[in-house]
Amino acid sequence: AIITDPPYASGGWKPAEKNRTTNQKYSSMDKENALPDFDGDQKDQRSWTRWMAEWLSDARKACKPGAPVCLFIDWRQYPSITDALQWAGWIWRGCAVWDKMTSRPQKGRFRQQSEYIVWGSNGPMPVNRPVGCLPGVFRYANPQNRIHVTEKPLQLMRDLVKICVPGGRILDPFCGAGTTVLASRLEGYEAVGIEVTDAYYKLGSDRVRFALESHSETEETSE
Repeated sequence: AIITDPPYASGGWKPAEKNRTTNQKYSSMDKENALPDFDGDQKDQRSWTRWMAEWLSDARKACKPGAPVCLFIDWRQYPSITDALQWAGWIWRGCAVWDKMTSRPQKGRFRQQSEYIVWGSNGPMPVNRPVGCLPGVFRYANPQNRIHVTEKPLQLMRDLVKICVPGGRILDPFCGAGTTVLASRLEGYEAVGIEVTDAYYKLGSDRVRFALESHSETEETSE
């Protein structure tokens, strides 16, 4: 399976707004506590859509027939990511919702408290796959003590990786804080993560290693 949270390249309407750092666009932390910025988030919508289609096409070639793909996205890029997914040869199968439950209120407007998980498959997906029924809505608050600007909740990812068949392998091409890899390993899957931002490669690798070591020690103690 491919399960990933790619750069959204949203967070603004005008070029000047899109070219801001990821901390400026997605975080309210002050400079002293700001997390490292990440690469790839300053593209305009057309170049972003083409780039998404290109890497999704390459990733599909590494997947078995019927393998699922799950992509996080916000409302701004939802139309573009569904186009990119299909241009890359995947079958688009719908979306699930991540309900963050809280968000900044906007008078006279709806709260923007959700992100979306667009998903599909590499060709036909057998109906008798040994996978349970997953929910269409995941309700988890943003994680506390994040190490990545757009880090997803670990329990959300532990639920999501279960779309993969038992014994399967999961690839996250935008590994960030390592949450997908950690969730995959905790749920018994093999996992491969790719990260181009040096700071997050180090932070994510350390996090996964320490968490798995702690988990292993806990299991040994309980035995």
